[in-house]
Amino acid sequence: MTDTTFRGWTRPGPRPPGGLEPEADETLDYLCGHWKIFQYAKGHRYSVDDVLTAWFGSVWCPTARRIADLGSGIGSVGLAAAWRCPGAVVHTVEAQAISVRLARKSAVFNGVQGRYTLHEGDLRDPNLLEGEAPFDLVLGSPPYWPLGARSEAEHPQAIPARLEVRGTIADYALAAARLLAPGGVFVCVFPLDQIERGAMAYRDAGLLLLQRQDVLFKEGEAYGVALFVGMRPQELPPQFLAEADLPVCPEALVIRDAEGRYTSRFALVRLAMGFPPGLV
Repeated sequence: MTDTTFRGWTRPGPRPPGGLEPEADETLDYLCGHWKIFQYAKGHRYSVDDVLTAWFGSVWCPTARRIADLGSGIGSVGLAAAWRCPGAVVHTVEAQAISVRLARKSAVFNGVQGRYTLHEGDLRDPNLLEGEAPFDLVLGSPPYWPLGARSEAEHPQAIPARLEVRGTIADYALAAARLLAPGGVFVCVFPLDQIERGAMAYRDAGLLLLQRQDVLFKEGEAYGVALFVGMRPQELPPQFLAEADLPVCPEALVIRDAEGRYTSRFALVRLAMGFPPGLV
């Protein structure tokens, strides 16, 4: 594989300026196209859930001028959204200084620091983004489980990424409702086995859930995630609210078939996000 092609696939998008190298406990990995991301070798690392969140958000708001990424971690969702929306200004909110440090390195490596602002703090703080203009698209990849519901990761950075140390999906939805511009949308990801918690978070934040896209990791297996999108109901016409059958749930997006190969539908998502499509 070269930095341009892989098995006949040509890597799309702009080339980053680079100029930074991973430290002893870090790796530098492809994210979208030629863009790369710094990660701790044994800490929290970005996942397909992050890529799907950025993809779904940019599908619903392809002309976003201002994007916020809540609980942004190492920056995978925000950077992927910045790659998909090259004209957008992105603001991220993350409480862990060690994750912010990596995200800042990735922003510089990819040459987006001029339109990518990192805020170190708790997304539950209503004053954190005070004075900032509202956002057309708010993204979130919240932790999935309450403390004690799952085993804790060995690396301390990874614990808040999977367990609700600093808030729940409900806190993400409340923050998003506060930050959205008129007509803006909030997109987040949450496990399929907790769909009602996700839907309730939108309702309690005063957001109308417009659509839920289910994603199955493998054909024939029940486990997966759901992508949610919602907006303020007062910004929709009453006739739409009265007649629409919400939330619409399209056919599930299956990542791998029963033999473990990427499905053709997911290969198209990978292409849209600057990934090699894989063997279909």
